[in-house]
Amino acid sequence: MTTTTLAVLVPLLPFLGALAGLLLGRTAPGFVRPLAVLPTLASLALAATVAWRQGGGQAVDAATELTPTGSVPVELALYVDGFAALTAVLVTVVAACVQIYSTGYLRDDPRYPSYAALVSLFTSAMLLVVYSGDLMVLLVGWEVMGICSYFLVGHYWETPEARAASLKAFLVTKLGDVPFLIGLFALATDAGSFRVTRILGAVADGGIEHPTLICLLLLAGVAGKSAQFPLHTWLPDAMAGPTPVSALIHAATMVAAGVYFVARLLPLFEASQAAMTVLAVMAAVTMTGSALAALAQDDIKRVLAYSTIGQLGYMTGALAVADRGAAVFHLLSHGAFKALLFLAAGVIIHAAGTNSLAAMSRMGHLRDRVPDAYWTMTVALLALAAIPPFSGFFSKEAVLGVAEHVVTGHTEHAPAAAGWIVLLAGLVTALLTAAYATRLWLLAFRGEGPEAPDHGRQPLTMTAVLWVLAVPSLALGGFAFRVLPDWFDGHDLTPTLTTSVLGTGVALVGGIVTYATWRHTTAHAARVPLGAVAAHPEGDAGLVEAEAVASHAPAYGDIAYAPDPSDPGRLLLGPLHRPAAAGFHLDAVYTALFVRPVRAGANLVRFLDREVVETYVRGAGALPRWLGAAVRRAQTGNLQTYVSALLAGTVVLAVAAVLVATGA
Repeated sequence: MTTTTLAVLVPLLPFLGALAGLLLGRTAPGFVRPLAVLPTLASLALAATVAWRQGGGQAVDAATELTPTGSVPVELALYVDGFAALTAVLVTVVAACVQIYSTGYLRDDPRYPSYAALVSLFTSAMLLVVYSGDLMVLLVGWEVMGICSYFLVGHYWETPEARAASLKAFLVTKLGDVPFLIGLFALATDAGSFRVTRILGAVADGGIEHPTLICLLLLAGVAGKSAQFPLHTWLPDAMAGPTPVSALIHAATMVAAGVYFVARLLPLFEASQAAMTVLAVMAAVTMTGSALAALAQDDIKRVLAYSTIGQLGYMTGALAVADRGAAVFHLLSHGAFKALLFLAAGVIIHAAGTNSLAAMSRMGHLRDRVPDAYWTMTVALLALAAIPPFSGFFSKEAVLGVAEHVVTGHTEHAPAAAGWIVLLAGLVTALLTAAYATRLWLLAFRGEGPEAPDHGRQPLTMTAVLWVLAVPSLALGGFAFRVLPDWFDGHDLTPTLTTSVLGTGVALVGGIVTYATWRHTTAHAARVPLGAVAAHPEGDAGLVEAEAVASHAPAYGDIAYAPDPSDPGRLLLGPLHRPAAAGFHLDAVYTALFVRPVRAGANLVRFLDREVVETYVRGAGALPRWLGAAVRRAQTGNLQTYVSALLAGTVVLAVAAVLVATGA
C-alpha cells in the first residue's frame, strides 16, 4: 500500500468503527467493545507506519477536487509532514488507551455503545484535522469534534451539571467558530484557494492583503477550541463528563486542534507582528491565570482542567515567538502525561465510587488502595512540574529557550515584546505549576480525610493503560529533543542553560514552599459540614448537590463539606483564593455582558411579538368576525322571516325606483 492510501485509512477506520458500533449496539452488544478498540488500534498501527515512512522528509501531498464550486475550489486534500505524522500517532495512542480504559471504567454503563461510538467518531474527526490539506475539509473535522464533545460531556445527562456543561462547551466554542469561519473565507479569497500549500505559497509571495484581520479572526476560533483566554471557561465545567472523555479532550483532541492549526499556518501569523503580539498576550494571561485558578480548586479534575489550559498557553506562547517545533514538542509531551493524569484520576474516582467528581479535601488513605495510580500519577506530576529528567522538562524548556532567543535577538521572526511576555509568564507559570502539582499529590495521596468505602480492585484494563502512558511521560523528552528537529524544520530543541536553571529553580521553589505550607497547615486541619444533601441515586454517578457546587465545596455521599483549612493553596493564595476558586468570576462577567443583554433582547422580542404584532393580527381578524356574526344572526331558518325580508326589500326598492323616476 502507498503512504497516501495508508494515511486515508487512518481516520477512516475509527469512522467505520463508530458507524458499526451505532448500528450493532442494540442488536449485537457483544461486538461493541471489539468495534471500539480494534479499529482504533488498527488506526494506531497505520499512523505509526505513515510516520515511519514519512520520516520527517518530504511531505505527502495529494488532492482531488470534490466538486466545481465556481469560485474558490474545495479539494479532498491530504498533507502529511513531520508535524502531522507525529501528531496523528499521539492522537491514536491516546484514543486507543482511552477506549481500552473505558471498557473497564464504563463496564456497567447502559449507554456504553453510544459512548464508544462517539469516542471513535471524535478520534476520526481529529485525525481528519491533522491530515487534511484543505481548510474546508479541516473545518468538517473541527465542527464534528464540537458535536462529539457536546454529547460526550453530557453523557450523564440526568445531572444538571452535565447538561449545563455540555451546552456551555458547545456555545462557547461556537462563539469562536463564527469569526473563525469568516477568517477562513477571507483567507481563501486572498489566496485563491483553501489548500494549505497554496495559502503558504501566497503568504511567501506577499499575496495576503489583510493578514492582521485574518489572523485575529482565526485566533478567535483557536481561543475557543483550545480553551485560551477569554474563551477558556467551558473547559473546567466540562469535567462533569466521564473521566476518559476528559483525558481524550485534554490530551489529544479538541483543545489540541487550535494549537495544531496555528502551527500549520504559522507563516501566515508571522506576517502580522500585531497578531503575534496578541497571541503572546493571550498565552501569558492564559498561563498565569489558569495556574492561579488550579492552585485554588478542590476537585481533582478541575485542577487538571486548569492545568491543561495553562499548558496549552505554553504551546501558544511558543507559537507567539515563531517556533512551531517547540509548540508541537510540548503538545506531544503534554499529551502523554496529561492523558496519564486524567486516567489515574479516574482510577482514584472509581475507587471513591463516583464516575464524575472527586474532592481532594475528602481523600484519605489512597496510596495503598490504588498503588498503580499513585506511582504513575507521581511520574506524570513530575513531568507536569517540568522536573528533569521527565518529559515535561525538555518540552517546557524548549518553549522557554525559544523565548530567550527572541529576547536576546537571535531570531527576528517574532517581536521582542512577545519574547519577553512569553519568557516572564512562562517562568511565573512554572513556579505555580510545581506548586499546584505538589498540592494535588499531597492532598490526594497524603491527605488524612476519612476513608471512603472500598469498591474493590480496579480492572486490569484501567491499570495497565497507566503504565503504558508512564513510559513516554518518563522517557519521551530525553531523546525526543535530539530526534524531533529532523521532523520539525530543523530547529534546535536542546534546553538552554539559562532557562533550564531558572525554570527548574522556580519549579523546585514552588514545590518546596507548597510542601512546607502543607506541613504547617496539617496540624490545624478541620472540616466543617455544610449540612445534609440528597443522596446519589443508584446508578446516577456524578450527582453533586447544587449548594456545594456553587460554593466550590465537595459533596460525597450524603454530606457536603467545606474546603479543607489545611489546604496549602488557601494560605499561599491568601485573598486571591476565593476569586481564583471561582475562575476569577469570568462567568459572572460574561453573564452580565452577554447573557443578560441577550435574554433582555429575547424578552423584548417576545413582548413585541405577543403584545404588538399579535394585537394587529387579532384586530385584522376582528372585523370579519363581527360581520360574520351579524350575518349568522340573520340566517334564522324561518321561511316567514325570509319572505317578510324579501317583501320589505322589494318595497324599499320600489320606493327608491319611484323617487328616482320622479326626480328624473
